[in-house]
Amino acid sequence: MTKRDLAIRIAQQTKLNQNDVMKVIQMSLDNIVSEVAAGRNVEFRNFGVYEVVVRKPRIGRNPNAPKDTVEIPERVVVKFKPGKIMEAKVGKINPKKIK
Repeated sequence: MTKRDLAIRIAQQTKLNQNDVMKVIQMSLDNIVSEVAAGRNVEFRNFGVYEVVVRKPRIGRNPNAPKDTVEIPERVVVKFKPGKIMEAKVGKINPKKIK
């Protein structure tokens, strides 16, 4: 599903203008990005949490030349942790039906 697909679906369900729905979706995403970029977590009950975490520095190895090591520096990443409802619904999916 793309952002446009979501806007079309919501517009059909609510009878609102597609462009207005698209603007609301974009503003929502912009605000989520702003909060996460400021180092704050964003939580949507029953959906999930966008969490800002720090990955520790570590040593990486080239699988083709295992003797060669590379230092991977500490960095900040975004982690998504699904909520209970999403976790339950995804857990019901038959793994053989996923491409």
